[in-house]
Amino acid sequence: MPKGEGNLIAQNRKARHDYSVFETFEAGIVLKGTEIKSIRQRRVNLKDGFARVRDGEAYLMNVHISPYDQGNIFNHDPLRTRKLLLHKKQIIKIGTEMKNPGVTLIPLKIYIKDGFAKVLLGLAKGKKQYDKREDLKRKDMNREINRALRDKQR
Repeated sequence: MPKGEGNLIAQNRKARHDYSVFETFEAGIVLKGTEIKSIRQRRVNLKDGFARVRDGEAYLMNVHISPYDQGNIFNHDPLRTRKLLLHKKQIIKIGTEMKNPGVTLIPLKIYIKDGFAKVLLGLAKGKKQYDKREDLKRKDMNREINRALRDKQR
């Protein structure tokens, strides 16, 4: 099964539009208390999220996990910084790549795999406006070609 194809919880749809992703990593997330229950209810927003490497550890920032409805006093801050579980070699590789100008680490998907919450991270470089337009043109052309081929086969 390819990465990110488990039980999909949330997806950052704008990520591949705004960034060109050149490498992906699967990471576990350190969660507290009722956060996993909120994730299972699909109450996650990845839109403004990003990840950082600090002191040899990776952290997920600005990802909103809504408070659990029945969590009362056990709920946590929805935007708190969460530690990511990656291999040391992966963290070193990400850290060296992020030193390049314009390179960032963004969450692409959150999903459940073997009962654990996982996040698919992408090393990405921001796209310029003309790159986004070019991608849309290419996507439209491919759609037209596929439509023409499908109609021709009928």
